[in-house]
Amino acid sequence: MSTTTAAADTPVRSARRELAAATVGGVVELFDWTLYGVLAPYFAAQIFPGGDPLTKLLAAYLGFAVGFLARPLGSAVMGRLADTHGRRFVMTLSVMTIAIGSLLIGIAPTYATAGATGAVLIVIVRFAMGLSVSGELASSAAFVTETAPRSRRFLYSAVSYGGGMLGQLLSFAVLAVLLAGFGKEGLENGAWRYGFLFGAVLGLAALWIRRSVDEPEEFVRTRASGARPKVLPLLRANLRKLLAVFFMTVGSTMSLYFGTLYLPQFAAKAGVVSAAAASSLIMVAITVQFVAMVVFGKLSDRLSPLTLTRVGLGYLVVATVPLMSLLLSGALPFLLVACLYVIGVAPALAVLNVVGGLLFPVHIRAIAIGLSTSLAVAAFGGTFPLVAEAMTGSGHPDWVGWYAAAGAVISLVASLFIRRQDLRHGES
Repeated sequence: MSTTTAAADTPVRSARRELAAATVGGVVELFDWTLYGVLAPYFAAQIFPGGDPLTKLLAAYLGFAVGFLARPLGSAVMGRLADTHGRRFVMTLSVMTIAIGSLLIGIAPTYATAGATGAVLIVIVRFAMGLSVSGELASSAAFVTETAPRSRRFLYSAVSYGGGMLGQLLSFAVLAVLLAGFGKEGLENGAWRYGFLFGAVLGLAALWIRRSVDEPEEFVRTRASGARPKVLPLLRANLRKLLAVFFMTVGSTMSLYFGTLYLPQFAAKAGVVSAAAASSLIMVAITVQFVAMVVFGKLSDRLSPLTLTRVGLGYLVVATVPLMSLLLSGALPFLLVACLYVIGVAPALAVLNVVGGLLFPVHIRAIAIGLSTSLAVAAFGGTFPLVAEAMTGSGHPDWVGWYAAAGAVISLVASLFIRRQDLRHGES
């Protein structure tokens, strides 16, 4: 190979290595994050206090929501660290934290042996994991924005954010394996722990991969310039963009957690599919969503990412309620409904990392992305299973579709407040 060719190939190899480092964090973070949600129905009775199964399950989902409530604080703390000490620094710290958290959940004592100790431990761990995940998402979004080749920014955005989809897919695969190996009763009697222990091992693998990458050159140059603008004035100057990203995230996060986390339980409770079958079939839907994200990401590098996002959100506005009604009535099978639904979520998720990154200057890029998205995720994503379970438990499962559609309306309107020229802020 000639020197010229080698020099030309080096940036490509470097970009791919950096993409792998950003993506693997999403795999680990969302695997552990989603695993809690999919295993909650199986460990709730062992860990949480309560007089009946529904109370215990709601308590477990409250533990799920606590992690989301921690995310705004994590965005402020971890985002600031990423903007001052480096993207790679926080990406490493976040993976380490969530791996330790997964280990602690895996060894938490039951209510029968230690009273509420296990439940308290899990709530504390979920809080710490919330700090970790918000730092991971914000720092990796900034990292991808600053390292991706300009002609493939949104493709890289889709793949890196799609790491979360792969993590979700892996969590459902682990659930399917555990159900096949131990059965529902075995899972409820303690086999659920193996899933969290596996998550701790994944964290070690992510740490090994991330040790080979450097801080982005754009971040290094900015830090070397010596400029240290105050954070609050910069955030206030970008208030319109912060609010737009917040409200755009509302519908995206509700749709994401509905379509990939709660939908199997929603369908199983309606009696249209068994819990085991739904958990297996949702893996197909998540795979479809990942592929759709890559396609939309590639298209966004040629077309307008904002236009494609609006098309996807508009589809969710009009299609969510009919799809869920057809599912509840048995007119359409679970797999078809799941695939049709998650395809609508894909355009917004595909470009989220880089759109958020391009909107804000380097000095506040991570904290701005983190705060605007994590506040929305905490308020609407983390609480979605809890709200949906309460609606279903009260005898109104049809309300869940309307609730998700309302979130899509909010995001669609918010997307109109982001202008194409806003994305030029991050052009280098």
